[in-house]
Amino acid sequence: MIGSLLQILGCLLSLKVPISRHRFKEGDLVLLIDRKDRRYLITLDSTGSFHSHTGLLPHTAIIGEEYGARLSTSQGQSLLALVPTLADYVTHLPRASQVIYPKDLGAILMAADIFPGARVLEAGLGSGALTTTLLRAVGVSGSVFSYEIRDSIVKRATRNIERVSPNLNNLTIHVADVYEQIIEKELDRVILDLPEPWRLVSAVAAAMVPGGILLGFLPTTLQVHQFSEALREHPRFDLIETMEVMIRPWHVAPWSVRPAHRMVAHTGFIVTARICGYKEPVSPRPKDPINGANEPEESQHEGL
Repeated sequence: MIGSLLQILGCLLSLKVPISRHRFKEGDLVLLIDRKDRRYLITLDSTGSFHSHTGLLPHTAIIGEEYGARLSTSQGQSLLALVPTLADYVTHLPRASQVIYPKDLGAILMAADIFPGARVLEAGLGSGALTTTLLRAVGVSGSVFSYEIRDSIVKRATRNIERVSPNLNNLTIHVADVYEQIIEKELDRVILDLPEPWRLVSAVAAAMVPGGILLGFLPTTLQVHQFSEALREHPRFDLIETMEVMIRPWHVAPWSVRPAHRMVAHTGFIVTARICGYKEPVSPRPKDPINGANEPEESQHEGL
């Protein structure tokens, strides 16, 4: 009898009580939001504390709490603790170059049709925001190949990416000049965040699968025009489109509904094109009639 009870007790003690995956643990990223919607991104460390004008909050007061918990600082101020979304993380990234904002990241995923299992080349690693987004979209069965010429940028970006995607088995980073060579073949998608993407049009066409999508993210209209012309003149690229994304938040209160005072307007243009069958040669670019380029040379100086 006693032996049976001891055996049962041993079985009970051997059972591991599952820890809720909806509670914070050491090493987690946490987004703290105060009553004025100010946001702070921290990494939990049992020896650390969060300090701000709202007071002090030991990390141990957060560890073990449920996601969405409301916590009080040493000054009695309330802080909301949440797991940061990818958009939250991107906007708080340490950066050495201009980051691609969440509104554009979402549009890039849709415009380029990034799918699970895709082979995607990215040129211009930057802060790692786009790379992190692409890795989530292609999943474990996909691959992302990133080119960056500056080693210092690669080290910073890798640290940023690892905080969200610790397993980087499907990420290959080349510290190399993509203008000189694209190593990969059979690429489904190519994303170019570079100053002169028109220099890569032919190389990209040779590296992509039929029907593949090329996307360029560019800040100025002059770059958009030159890139679009290079795509138009290439025999394999078609369905060339350009767009930009603007977001206007709205303030909704019990007694008023109005646009917010600030909006996220222009950050960059998204240009897309698809690899198609060979098309008819493009006619030479028409001359600009505004500057008189279509007129005989002597007529431009008439009366001088």
